[in-house]
Amino acid sequence: MALLVVNLPMLMAQQKGTSPMEAAMRKLTMAQFAIEGLYVDTVNIEKLTEDAINGMLSNLDPHSSYTNPAETKRLNEPLQGSFEGIGVQFQMLEDTLFVIQPVPKGPSDKVGIIAGDRIVEVNDTTIAGVKMSREEIMRRLRGPKGSEVRLGIRRNGAEDLLEFVVTRDKIPVNTVDAAYMVTPKIGLIRLSSFGSTSHGEIVQSLMKLRQQGMEDLILDLQQNGGGYMEAATDIANEFLEKGDMIVYTKGRAVPNREYKADGKGIFRGGRIAVLVDEYSASASEIVSGAIQDQDRGFVVGRRTFGKGLVQRPFVLPDGSMIRLTVARYYTPSGRCIQKPYEKGDKDAYDQDLLARYNHGELVNADSIHYPDSLKFQTLRKHRTVYGGGGIMPDYFIPLDTTLYTKFHRELVAKGVVVQTSLRFIDNHRKELKNTYPEFEKFEREFEVPQEMIDMLMTEGEKVGAKCKDQEELDKTLLRVKLQLKALIARDLWDMSEYYQIMYQENDFVKKALEVLQKAD
Repeated sequence: MALLVVNLPMLMAQQKGTSPMEAAMRKLTMAQFAIEGLYVDTVNIEKLTEDAINGMLSNLDPHSSYTNPAETKRLNEPLQGSFEGIGVQFQMLEDTLFVIQPVPKGPSDKVGIIAGDRIVEVNDTTIAGVKMSREEIMRRLRGPKGSEVRLGIRRNGAEDLLEFVVTRDKIPVNTVDAAYMVTPKIGLIRLSSFGSTSHGEIVQSLMKLRQQGMEDLILDLQQNGGGYMEAATDIANEFLEKGDMIVYTKGRAVPNREYKADGKGIFRGGRIAVLVDEYSASASEIVSGAIQDQDRGFVVGRRTFGKGLVQRPFVLPDGSMIRLTVARYYTPSGRCIQKPYEKGDKDAYDQDLLARYNHGELVNADSIHYPDSLKFQTLRKHRTVYGGGGIMPDYFIPLDTTLYTKFHRELVAKGVVVQTSLRFIDNHRKELKNTYPEFEKFEREFEVPQEMIDMLMTEGEKVGAKCKDQEELDKTLLRVKLQLKALIARDLWDMSEYYQIMYQENDFVKKALEVLQKAD
């Protein structure tokens, strides 16, 4: 069988002085031209182009990536500080959207939607009891600012379906999950990500806690995967003295850059404990690395993720985006935050946390051994800190693999714990609000009743969650009661109250308190 050779003289013509880049681009264009014009079947040229981009990026580092227009919009929303919608926090209860809380002064709150309402219709389309996906429900509820959506709502005590017309608006996305006083002198702020509003939220939280008597701070960055570098440097600036290095970057084709504190931070005096774990990454590592290297405070937890590559976004004409790694982050002492990786081997990179677990690092800090080349000195007290990827804590908290029983994990994974809390609060909302008008009274006096435990066990049986013996049940109930109480507090108040209860038994917080109080 003869091979048909197609001559594309205009594309193949090589001019003298052609650069390697021009030659490569001509080659790529030839391939695309040939496929689109001559391939035996119809092709989706847009998908082919996306596949080509992904193919190029896959041979680089693990964090260079491509997202299509829809993915780009969805990924950016949590960091940009707002999205457009109706403004409710919700959970799915028995295939029905159950309103936990309307956003205060948000679109739903303004028209009278209240906690406990069930949204069953959206623009005359039934969304309850029809197995509609969460993503599809969100798509129907969200829409451009100023657009209207008609909601059909079931409410306890009302026989008929209630109808509300909600005008969509910008809905703020808060990144500070909790800000409260743990002791009369020690405050805690939990930050979930580093978004465009995070610095302002941190400043407001610091001011509020200082008014309540805060002298020392626990900054909780557990499971904080990062976000905007500018948010990290702005937040670190609040804790450091003028001229203190926060972080610097080095790249091949972009100028090196240093980020230093301006000395105008509002919390430059009190002591700081930073909580991190293996899921704390990127911007979290910038802040914890700066606090540690400048001897401004201490770090509690486990070695952080090790994401120290700087991505620059390149927005393409159709709204898609390439995030290309252009530099590396370094802490003030010179440690590279990025953990080692092999180009093109993203699978091994993604399995790193599992490898740490199998190696024993998450349960025993002594399993980590650093060569002398990875030892660095802090800038003021000259303490030894370690490079090699991630931030090693000053105080190690081992992963407690026995903390939750198999039965407890099954109850959580199958949604039984959350569903039980929603059903209980749905049945007792007025009673709870009348009995506990203030969170302090609830925290002090509320105990999970047997009614909730019975509901939990009944629902557990329905989904096949099994408890092997009384010992496992007793251990499960110790933790699950705390979790149920925290979930009720979240529904009656907010996330800050949830963490105030959950963190009563948090080993990271306990260690931070121990060290801070010992230093008094």
